[in-house]
Formats: sequence, structure tokens, C-alpha cells
Amino acid sequence: MPRSADPSIAVFDIGGVLIDWNPRYLYRKLFAEDTAAMEEFLATVCTPDWNLQQDAGRPWKEAVEELSARHPEKAELIAAYDLEWDEMVPGPIPDTADIVWDLKRRGQKVYCITNFSVDKLDRARRRFDVLNAFDGIVVSGEVRLLKPDPAIYRRLLDDHGLSAGDTLFIDDVEKNVEGARHVGMHAVRFTDAGSLRRDLARYGML
Repeated sequence: MPRSADPSIAVFDIGGVLIDWNPRYLYRKLFAEDTAAMEEFLATVCTPDWNLQQDAGRPWKEAVEELSARHPEKAELIAAYDLEWDEMVPGPIPDTADIVWDLKRRGQKVYCITNFSVDKLDRARRRFDVLNAFDGIVVSGEVRLLKPDPAIYRRLLDDHGLSAGDTLFIDDVEKNVEGARHVGMHAVRFTDAGSLRRDLARYGML
């Protein structure tokens, strides 16, 4: 699909771009710094694929009960992934929220596409004001689509009457960046706020 030379609408990811999320922040404490045991648990029990199913819309209660039935000796550790989820999010990614507010002050529209469970995003929004700043948002757990499925990007464009070529998508995961490009969006991989500011300046957005 053709893209315009100068996108004017920023579309942000959340985890790894606006807020710092990693289950290790919680499980280092629960495993008393036994890194090997923690990594084995996260690789074989509460795996990224298991967590992604909640991002795709599976209820947390169902997910915890099903996994605990398979690993009853680890039931408390599994439940902690849900009940103590906030411990996995120690704070914002430095300075990225300032970029969102700067774009808003310039009168620019700011949108979001995120792989996130609905209830966990509600919890994050109570902690981080920037997550309430978007002019529109597509949440994977609500629409039951996951990045980098082209359909989730098109969902945002269709719901808000946006042209793909007018948008710049920002994500810390390369396959999600490529997914956005596949539907005709401009896209950059996020590494830090300073680099993002330079990317936005290059596009004339900041």
C-alpha cells in the first residue's frame, strides 16, 4: 500500500514504550533471587504464550484455574501473576509520556494499538495518566486480535477513519513494526525516548 511522505498521526504501543512491564520484577522477589528457578518457571509454567492468551481475551480466572490444575504445586505462584500483576509494572518508560503530551499540545491526534488484557489495562490506566490521553485505542483483549495480525491495525484505521499512510506506528517489538508496515502505515521500532524524538522530528511531527 502507498504511504504518504509525511505522517501526522502517532500510534503508540503501551508495554515497553510507555510503561515498563516484565514479570521478573515480581518473580525475583517470589523466588528469593533464585534466578534459575524463576527462569524455569517463566519458561515452562507462566510462559509468554500463556500470558498472550489473556491478551487475546481469555479471562484471567479461567487461565489461572486451568494452569493451576496442571501445576497444583505451583498454584500460589501462578495466582500471583494475576493478583500481584501491578508488581510487574514498576513505572513508566523514562520520558516517553512527555512525548505524548507534547504531541497533544501541538494539536495532533494520538492513538494506540496494544496487546493487553482489558482488566489489566484498566488497572494500568488508574496508575498512569498518559494511558487515558489517546484519541482512540484498540485493545487486543477487547477485539480478540493480536499484533502483528494485519486485522488489528486495520481495526484502528477503520474505527477512526484514518488513512494508513498518515499514521506513524511506534512499538518496541520488530514483528509488530513490520505488521504495521504491511498495512501501509509508517512505523519505527522504539528503543528509547531520545531516539523516538529524533524519529518524530524527522517526520516533522515534533
